Amino acid sequence: MPTVTLLLVAHGTRDPAGPAVVERIAAATGARLGIPTRVSYVDVIGPGVAEALEAMPGPVVALPAFLAAGYHVRCDLPEQIAATGRTDVAVCPPLGPAPELAAAMADRLRAAGWRPGDRVVFAAAGSSDERALADVRGAAALLARCCGQPLAPSYVTTARPRTEEVCVGERAFVAPYLLAPGLFHRRLTALPATVADPIGDHPAVIDLVARRVRTVVERTAA
Repeated sequence: MPTVTLLLVAHGTRDPAGPAVVERIAAATGARLGIPTRVSYVDVIGPGVAEALEAMPGPVVALPAFLAAGYHVRCDLPEQIAATGRTDVAVCPPLGPAPELAAAMADRLRAAGWRPGDRVVFAAAGSSDERALADVRGAAALLARCCGQPLAPSYVTTARPRTEEVCVGERAFVAPYLLAPGLFHRRLTALPATVADPIGDHPAVIDLVARRVRTVVERTAA
């Protein structure tokens, strides 16, 4: 693969567990592809996208480490890249939805004790953006194929139904559509259910990031 630098772009959180996951994904992808990598954030913490790009040689492949194409993916990231004036930055689609994420979530469920036939509650962060919510519904459909049962999304905040509203009654396993630990995952663990770990730096995620990068590099080289 031609030499590029990968910029993995995440939302940003003050919880140190979030950046730690993003850094591990970037490092593992860099090792897989044999390319240099850096991490930046669109909000809350730094380095920001423009700051990171200042120190990066081109060409650059920017990959939004988001699970749906909401406002940050469609507006914030392109605007921040455009503000640098650089024309050698290619942007990948966001991480999700994707079959690799569903596979990772299914593995996290099994590690939490889930077995076929047990009820699964799909829990996403939530958004007011209908296009992002459509992506979440697509992600739930992908996990449903892995679990052998129909799944409709629930949300920790903003959108409905809320996970706390559907996570009642019979024993349930919560599948967090969350990349990293943090406030939303802590809220889920307070519910009367068994909550799987976030997706994290599962090997399938590294496969997905590597696939996204290769696709963009091949497209731009064509």
